[in-house]
Amino acid sequence: MPAETTTEPVPVTGWGRTAPSAARVIRPRNYAEAVAAVRDCGPRGGIPRGLGRAYGDAAQNAGGSVIDLTGLDRIHVIDADDGSVLCDAGVSLHRLMEVLLPLGWFVPVTPGTRYVTVGGAIGADIHGKNHHVSGSFARHVLSFELLTADGTIRTVGQGTDLFDATTGGMGLTGVVLTARIRLQPVGTSLMSVDTERAADLDDLMARLTAGDHRYRYSVAWIDLLARGAATGRAVLTRGEHAPLDALPARARRAPLAFRPSRLPAAPAFLPSGLLTRTTVGLFNELWYRRAPRARTGELQSLAAFFHPLDGVPHWNRVYGRDGFVQYQFVVGYGQEDTLRRIVGRISARRCPSFLAVLKRFGDADPGWLSFPRPGWTLALDIPAGLPGLGAFLDELDEEVAGAGGRVYLAKDSRLRPDLLTAMYPRLDDFRALRAELDPRGVFVSDLARRLNFQESR
Repeated sequence: MPAETTTEPVPVTGWGRTAPSAARVIRPRNYAEAVAAVRDCGPRGGIPRGLGRAYGDAAQNAGGSVIDLTGLDRIHVIDADDGSVLCDAGVSLHRLMEVLLPLGWFVPVTPGTRYVTVGGAIGADIHGKNHHVSGSFARHVLSFELLTADGTIRTVGQGTDLFDATTGGMGLTGVVLTARIRLQPVGTSLMSVDTERAADLDDLMARLTAGDHRYRYSVAWIDLLARGAATGRAVLTRGEHAPLDALPARARRAPLAFRPSRLPAAPAFLPSGLLTRTTVGLFNELWYRRAPRARTGELQSLAAFFHPLDGVPHWNRVYGRDGFVQYQFVVGYGQEDTLRRIVGRISARRCPSFLAVLKRFGDADPGWLSFPRPGWTLALDIPAGLPGLGAFLDELDEEVAGAGGRVYLAKDSRLRPDLLTAMYPRLDDFRALRAELDPRGVFVSDLARRLNFQESR
């Protein structure tokens, strides 16, 4: 029986909803159908896709095929003794949490949403609040099965070129079918959280530098509309998995319960222009003022600490029909002046961003196109309809590249291709391996065409 396939191309977009393109969507339900889907991609090729949480065009393929892996969603083996799980690539981190938390295990790395598939986590080599301690997702992947362009299913282990090209390779080396992942042991499903306010960017960086080594998880919300002496003011939140003895008596009855709450979904149609400098400025002021100057040991749910926006289904709709750009870059330690200049420029331009976070990265990960490197990473959302936004971000890209930094491909929707090689020094190695592995260019995406990962098709 063939895989479920749309009869006509349908609009496909990233989470930012900025550049939809039409593609035929193929949804295999087993490995044989996945192999057939790759062979039946057509002349415009195909790209694997999970839950669509890449912000830009990484999982789109105009005029070609998109292979939706969410139908491959089985958890095969949980080894509760050594703390590992073998599962399909279409399994979400949310599902893993539901199954693993009652057994005392947690995913090793999670981004700001748990609605990411394991295949997507590998393809983007996702990072989280614990990168300074635990690295990116791929560091905890023991092996995976990869369906390559010739229809072969290969078992790929750590330390190989194909592993390092695939982790962070944005689905361009093949389709991940299964993965074996090392897990994080936990005693409860609650977090012990310390919160403090930072008066400005220098104060924030000093606090992060001085204290991050004491915490597994650390992140700062930063007010990018604040100016003058308050430029870069922030709320710093750091935490650990709470031990059983930290829970009140009632919570100890079910210490590993995982019941995240959800609010009503954002309306399907919202006008553009709701998020203005005025409305976002008011939100930022309230958010900063309501945060405690210093509070320690607050118990929070995993969902509240890691994934607050997941409680609002389709929250990306609040940006209206124009969508939004998620911009994330990293610059190395020693480039603090670059970070100060960029924050100052964003503040001076009054970019209305209420989802802006600053974190510290630890050691670089082995993936050739993995985003993290030791340094400071800033992520922010900006309404796509902001006048002059493209030219402004181009200028920031040049400053980031000039400082030896890079932008995150899983969030990108507009980087110029001439800056890619400077940002990712292993790009030529990646291209060479792809040319050998996929000479016909079966795996391709809108991002790959835009950034010239291969010749135009």
